[in-house]
Amino acid sequence: MSLGRIGFWVAIAALTVAFVGPLLWMLSTSLKTNPDATRQPPSWIPHPFTTSGYQPLTNLTSQTPVVRWFLNSILAATGNAALIVVTASLAAYALARLDFPGKKFFFGLIVGTLFIPAFLFLVPNYLIVSKLGWLDSLWALILPSAGGAFGVFFLRQVFLSLPRELEEAALLDGANQFQIFWRVVVPLARPALATLIVLSFLTNWNDFLWPVYVLFSPSRFTLPAGLSILQGAYTTNYPVIMAGAVVASVPVIVLFIAAQRHVVESVARSGLKG
Repeated sequence: MSLGRIGFWVAIAALTVAFVGPLLWMLSTSLKTNPDATRQPPSWIPHPFTTSGYQPLTNLTSQTPVVRWFLNSILAATGNAALIVVTASLAAYALARLDFPGKKFFFGLIVGTLFIPAFLFLVPNYLIVSKLGWLDSLWALILPSAGGAFGVFFLRQVFLSLPRELEEAALLDGANQFQIFWRVVVPLARPALATLIVLSFLTNWNDFLWPVYVLFSPSRFTLPAGLSILQGAYTTNYPVIMAGAVVASVPVIVLFIAAQRHVVESVARSGLKG
């Protein structure tokens, strides 16, 4: 085996340890008692092995309804990802294939918003959500970011790389513009759409600042916002905190495993033309 090959596998092993190690430590800590979790020197193996850290997560009191937080996060992230894919794909297709006045200007305006720090939108979005009566509801988490610029920019570049010949053939067969988009373009861009769904879901799922601003009732919280309360209630109880982190990471890991093939295919195609 060549020296370069050995260096490649060493780098892969180091990256694996760097990414998987914290997850394994989180899982290990969640299965310890609190004295064991704070023991020096730390140990990877729980002694004794216990699931007591997960018991507070099943507590369905009005102040810490963790199961409700989990469902709220699922609903908000899924709804937001679905809306982003719909709005971004339609806008991206129009910018990639249709001709209309101001097309370049609007695309430049959309791309320009990517350079604006996200926290600058907090106050305007809050005022809009407040005027619409969406405060303390999941609509405040689903709708405001559904028109984000990243999805439009990402899918426009994907649509531009698709061969026009297939669309022209469908047009000659009598298909209208929407039928071409739905029956020709969308199937060809499926890996890119899957990638956008994963990225949008993860962004909404991990969002902490915005839910804290717009949600007030404990029953309305999502997991990141709710776990901050749990951490405050169990300041030094690391197994409980890590158990909450494990629960929050499960849907993310499952989603990535399910969509991994599409994500890899989308990245592999990103450097191809035609």
